[in-house]
Amino acid sequence: MSLPVLPAPSPGAAAEAAHAEEPGRRRARRLPARYRAVALGLAALAWVGLYVVIAPFSEWLAGDVFGLDARSHVGSAVRFFVFETPKVFLLLVAVVYVIGIIRTFFTPERTRALLAGRREAVGNVLAAMLGIVTPFCSCSAVPLFIGFVESGVPLGVTFSFLISAPMINEVAVVLLLGLVGPGVTALYVGTGLTIAIVSGWVIGRLRLERHVESWVYSVKVGAGAQPRELSMPERLRAGATAVREIVGKVWPYIVGGIAIGAWIHGYVPERALAGILGKGAWWAVPAAVLIGVPMYSNAAGIIPIVQALLGKGAALGSVLAFMMAVTALSLPEMVILRKVLRPRLLAAFAGIVALGIIAVGYLFNALL
Repeated sequence: MSLPVLPAPSPGAAAEAAHAEEPGRRRARRLPARYRAVALGLAALAWVGLYVVIAPFSEWLAGDVFGLDARSHVGSAVRFFVFETPKVFLLLVAVVYVIGIIRTFFTPERTRALLAGRREAVGNVLAAMLGIVTPFCSCSAVPLFIGFVESGVPLGVTFSFLISAPMINEVAVVLLLGLVGPGVTALYVGTGLTIAIVSGWVIGRLRLERHVESWVYSVKVGAGAQPRELSMPERLRAGATAVREIVGKVWPYIVGGIAIGAWIHGYVPERALAGILGKGAWWAVPAAVLIGVPMYSNAAGIIPIVQALLGKGAALGSVLAFMMAVTALSLPEMVILRKVLRPRLLAAFAGIVALGIIAVGYLFNALL
């Protein structure tokens, strides 16, 4: 039995139907734009309100609900944990959202185009600055390296970017600012950029291009289509997506870092840390670097530990050297980079960066 054939709508009827649906579609498109500013304003007010009540809430929870004495080891540790955990997450959500929007203007393709053909001195500075706002993680080290090399970015400039991006990312900057203040944050950013610029420049001067794995130069990275210019609603959605993806990935490290920091804050004697990581111990800075290299963490997870160490009397130079080693010389990143770098170049990279971090640690311990 044949199915009945329905008559096709006439062009006029289709046009009338589309015209009838058009006002509804226009209203659906207008609604997000109309209420976007109001929604963002309400979200900002809610963020401020939550941030303001963190301190009294943590005191009430630890003291009134749990009945813990603030002078006891466990009371001090619990107060640290219940205060720092919501504080760090609120700061993280805010900064990742804003930087997620900013990052829509700095795609990897645009970054490569900005760095391609730059002279090494200028290129090292620009690469280190771009590393702060460009999406980067250890898993993307290899494709970024290949893309930079094939786009004509000098080897030393590429390394300035690879050092800066994980060490001075936006999460590190804002969390440092919120937890240890602007002074330490400025020192960390300034010295981190200096290490990235100088280390990249030195690697460029050594002319180690022959120690890049030969297969890297045979990979052809296509130019690809130019990325479409995003609208503001799309950029705002990109910020929300960044919050969901980044916070979803790093929250275990943050909670773990705060838990370790709470333990240090409550149980580790101040005199003990001052003796191990204090200014008087000549071995403190290189030991901090050696301890930091095999650790697998990120800035968000390590900063609460940094705060606790500083609060217990550890020297600033030793603590910053430890943090830089964890973020810039992590063992997982070394393993990943071994896919594109021969051992001599990988050793030169790790050695030059480690020497820069140790020099910064000793300098801060001597001056501050």
